[in-house]
Amino acid sequence: MHELSLAASLLEMLEERAREHAPCRVTAVTVRLGRLSGVVPDLLESAFESVKKGTVAADAVLAIEVVPFRFRCRACGGESFPDEPPYVCSACGAADIELLGGMDLVLERLEIETERP
Repeated sequence: MHELSLAASLLEMLEERAREHAPCRVTAVTVRLGRLSGVVPDLLESAFESVKKGTVAADAVLAIEVVPFRFRCRACGGESFPDEPPYVCSACGAADIELLGGMDLVLERLEIETERP
């Protein structure tokens, strides 16, 4: 389950950012997840719940925004956002496409509460 290693990497990034604002705690995290990234949102959320225990992100809420696959048709230049195969241009039907997005995993937003002296 690669979602566990992704959640661990995400937590490392959060802890690194939190050190810049210490002492603090992470309260919310938003990630943008491409539909074709190969990551299962529910498994990532479950893995994050496991790895965050006892860390600065122990009480953090994870929000996952799933973004569609996006491509440009090389034949006509049109852009499409299909939910599932076949991945062909919706304008001209050509299958010669260029990937523009939908395979990424991005830390979109991080909310931190700092402790006041």
